[in-house]
Amino acid sequence: MFHLHLQEDSQAPFYLQLYAQLQDQIREGKLLYGSRLPSVRALQTHFNISKTPIETAYQMLIAEGYIVSRPRSGLFVMNELQQSIASGDDTATRELISPDNMPPLPIQPKPIIDFRASRVDAAAFPLRLWRRSLQESLESHALDLGAYGDPQGEYSFRATIADYLQRSRGVHCAPEQIVIGSGIRYAASLLARLLGDAGTLACEDPGFAPFPDYFRKWGLNVLPLPARHIAARIGNTDAGAVYLTPSHQFPTGSILSYGDRERLLQWAYSRNAYIIEDDYDGEFRYSGKPIPSLQSLDRAGRVIYIGTFSKAFSPALRLNYLVLPEQLASRLKTERLPLDAPSRIDQWAMARFIEQGHWFRHIRRMRSLYGKKHDRLLERIREYFGEHAAVTGQGAGLHIQVSVKTNRSAADLVKLAADQGVAVYDLEGMLADSGGSGAADPVIYLGFAGLTEKQIDDGVRLLRRAWETALQE
Repeated sequence: MFHLHLQEDSQAPFYLQLYAQLQDQIREGKLLYGSRLPSVRALQTHFNISKTPIETAYQMLIAEGYIVSRPRSGLFVMNELQQSIASGDDTATRELISPDNMPPLPIQPKPIIDFRASRVDAAAFPLRLWRRSLQESLESHALDLGAYGDPQGEYSFRATIADYLQRSRGVHCAPEQIVIGSGIRYAASLLARLLGDAGTLACEDPGFAPFPDYFRKWGLNVLPLPARHIAARIGNTDAGAVYLTPSHQFPTGSILSYGDRERLLQWAYSRNAYIIEDDYDGEFRYSGKPIPSLQSLDRAGRVIYIGTFSKAFSPALRLNYLVLPEQLASRLKTERLPLDAPSRIDQWAMARFIEQGHWFRHIRRMRSLYGKKHDRLLERIREYFGEHAAVTGQGAGLHIQVSVKTNRSAADLVKLAADQGVAVYDLEGMLADSGGSGAADPVIYLGFAGLTEKQIDDGVRLLRRAWETALQE
């Protein structure tokens, strides 16, 4: 194994130690262009650690162009400028880069810089703290490992969430009102059964299409309403429920005004209807305090609140929760609806993670990190596009909306960007039939959480190159 070592007592996590050491050896010429790197399994066996920090380090090196992954062959160094190797007696290193065992590199496709809104910063995941929380929760719950848990979710975890929501989002609830789930589709499927007598579900247009799709599958009517006018128009419908993203509307990024929130609540009170509030990224606001939840204004139990750990922590965990009004929580018991809570171990670990204060520190750190990426993206758009682009939906969340001043369509812009190795997204799949967009110029959505600042710089620069001709039309 070539000059890699991990220090248990270092403040830097394992993945950063591996990343820094490999980066230095590539830049210094100790690993030449075309050198094959050890597999994840080989390093895992050598260091006796999990594969996650190794995979994370390799992904960071791939993203920055230091190495390339060749399917079914392995990982190879891409430092083409180095022509010699530093001297040393490391036999494994010499064998690693021997011309006899170095296969030809594949033709490289254009790099993909993906502005997908659903991605988060994997490198910022608190791996060591999470591993410690898992270990401690397993030890403290060893006697519970032989039994199934509460299908509604571990009570201690629900109590922890209730306390957190009260302090952070102003949500008023008891643990009995909380249901732990495995994602937004689980939540939608459960609510479609609970609200089967609502008749019609109103939803934002554009909006998050998978949620109302589940209501359609359960036989409910779905009524799309223009997102910017939904509070004014819903009173003229027969809807018995409405699905909203009020703190950072998906995908436009707008915020539902206080006046519109009160109008929607009054509608719900007068119709005995329900408001489904999806607070998918409510923790992230980069100026001022986070917007209070719509549920915090509810005085009659008409708001169903949905929260998730996917944006602030990791989508790989598949952990979210619903806060039901007391009436619906009671029906959940009497009607014996099928519930299926996620792993008890993950619930125990997350409860401990929050109770020990790690969650609040993590949120502050991620808010700072994403705030810097958010500002960097806005700066680069101003620098490269000036008056050719208008940004809305900024100041919160993990994506922004960009209106591009051109005669070309949004679909054309997406294709032109892809030709330059950049993935951006338009309204396709988000719009229904209500005419909800109403935009004169094509609209593109850019997520920034999963990109490095360098990738943001390169991505916007490549977008300018891709759209240069379109901007002149």
